[in-house]
Amino acid sequence: MANEIQRKIEQLTEELNHYNYEYYVLANSLISDYDFDHKLKELEKLENEYPQYKLVNSPTSRIGGDITRKFETVVHTWPMLSLSNTYNESELRDFDKRVRKVVGDELQYVCELKFDGLSISLTYEGGQLQRAVTRGDGYQGEDVTTNVKTIQRVPQVLKGSDYPDIFEIRGEIFMHKTAFEKLNAKREKEGKQTYANPRNFAAGTIKLQDSSEVAKRPLDCFLYFLYSDNRLERFETHWNSIQAIQQWGFHVSEHTKLCNTIEEILDFVHYWDEARHDLSYEIDGIVIKVNDYRFQEELGFTAKSPRWAISYKFQAEKAVTRLDKVTYQVGRTGAVTPVANLEPIVLAGTTVKRASLHNANEILRLDLHEKDYVYVEKGGEIIPKIVEIDTYRREKDAQPIQYPTHCPECGTKLIREEGEAVHYCPNDTGCKPQIVGGMQHFVGRKMMDIEGLGNETIETFYSLGYLNKLSDIYCLKDHALELKKLERFGEKSISNMIKGIEASKQIPFEKLLFALGIRYVGETVAKKIAIHFKNIDNLMDASKEQLLEVSDVGERIAESVYDYFKNEEHISEIQKLRNAGLQFEIKPEEKQESQKLEGKSFVISGVFKNYSRKELSDTIEQNGGRLLSAISGKLDYLVAGDKMGPSKRIKAAELDIPILSENDFEKMLKGN
Repeated sequence: MANEIQRKIEQLTEELNHYNYEYYVLANSLISDYDFDHKLKELEKLENEYPQYKLVNSPTSRIGGDITRKFETVVHTWPMLSLSNTYNESELRDFDKRVRKVVGDELQYVCELKFDGLSISLTYEGGQLQRAVTRGDGYQGEDVTTNVKTIQRVPQVLKGSDYPDIFEIRGEIFMHKTAFEKLNAKREKEGKQTYANPRNFAAGTIKLQDSSEVAKRPLDCFLYFLYSDNRLERFETHWNSIQAIQQWGFHVSEHTKLCNTIEEILDFVHYWDEARHDLSYEIDGIVIKVNDYRFQEELGFTAKSPRWAISYKFQAEKAVTRLDKVTYQVGRTGAVTPVANLEPIVLAGTTVKRASLHNANEILRLDLHEKDYVYVEKGGEIIPKIVEIDTYRREKDAQPIQYPTHCPECGTKLIREEGEAVHYCPNDTGCKPQIVGGMQHFVGRKMMDIEGLGNETIETFYSLGYLNKLSDIYCLKDHALELKKLERFGEKSISNMIKGIEASKQIPFEKLLFALGIRYVGETVAKKIAIHFKNIDNLMDASKEQLLEVSDVGERIAESVYDYFKNEEHISEIQKLRNAGLQFEIKPEEKQESQKLEGKSFVISGVFKNYSRKELSDTIEQNGGRLLSAISGKLDYLVAGDKMGPSKRIKAAELDIPILSENDFEKMLKGN
């Protein structure tokens, strides 16, 4: 039973972190908000019941996504926290009761539309736009100022003179439906990949490197929340600040309302649940905020969200269409995902042609037959999925959809491990999507970080026979003259690529281990395995029992790593990579600086003066300490920075856990 719980927590953690990365970094929505939230709640429940199995990289401890390398990273003065959300009215009523219990009945709420776009924070100094930063991971984001300046609705110079000298304003960048349809149609005509929805298009646009290209795409922006050091001296309420920022020249939604009771809030929710389809842009819910700033201060924050605000998300829109056929996609890890190809239908403002079927269990649950009429739902207004079948319209001789027994790409017999819903192709060295996907993973930013060798380039080189396995990457310099003759590959691009490949030979062992793409071995686990075993030889000789001694390595991960290094083709590849000069052991300078923190566990919270959160995490690990993701009786120290939420401080005090300031931590490092 314990092993099953641990495996479930590991599986949910891996899935949700992957969805977060796709959504926040790649602007790609693989799952509906509704399904994501339910999975997250399931994980939270399991972690609360079995805290000993919670992983350091659990998404329940995160706010947003990761940071790409394309733009400068900026620390938020005020963290950009996520809102807690709900899909039912009873939870809205519970929220109202909790608020009134703390601040009393003399309060108002501000109800706002929840725009389906990209969160942005703008900093103004002396009335001029200085910086625009994405949410990122909630504590630090990407500087996209140049691109945001192309948005006509974002003022570069403010009106009037009664604004604070320095302030931040939060908002949402989005794209209108008509603009989205025109641009997507143009991309389709040009043979380019189209976007699933306006939110993805807006997010992809704002992260383009060429701001002149951004300017060609008509983005818009609503602003809705003000932060400044002297905000309480200027404004008593959120409503008053919204009126003021409108006077300063900011684009503020006209569909905002003051409400005194929960019934008025529900009336607002019901109205926009119907009227949202008449808007020129997408919304997926309503945001409810306590109006009085003093009450907001009193209510405070949890680790992830404010206690004075909540979002109500609309139920998904549903429509019926006909199934054309089911196709199967093979991913980098060999996972085979069924996809329903549909007769095109307009749903939630966009044309839907495909829907996810997840796995074989889902096909059986639906009892899906050929040419069935299916009800398609766009959960959270993003990813379409089939939710039910109209069996009354099924053709009499229709045959049930049969899940394939062999890989649709290479013909290898599929496997399905006990306790898992997904079928896998085990032929990771001879199946094209796995080979190409593995190489694309290998060169990524968090892995080998090879400049000039992107996804399309790898696809091209594979089709031409230059790349068939990882070690071939380090032979590309031998083909430099041939590559320069290819269309779209000039001398400079090939030269930069070769330099990037050579530079990757200095990437440390822990990142190389992650880059190999061993199933279930993420970035954090790869680092812990590398530190534990010190070099590849020790790791290859390790038994399953020895692998289980590594922190955060459960039976599933241990078995996957063990099996990987028993494959002769993998061993051969590693030897070729070693011969190419890659780092297969921890360098002396990467080994632990000291054992001063050995045996001690830490939780980090807040913003620090002398460290980024990653630098502080690295410092703890480099001195023998261990990082935990949540406060429990097993914790030794809570390291508290500025703007740490009160809940952690309260829980630490209840458990009598010492709270260290940044100075206290540095003294501990010095042995004091």
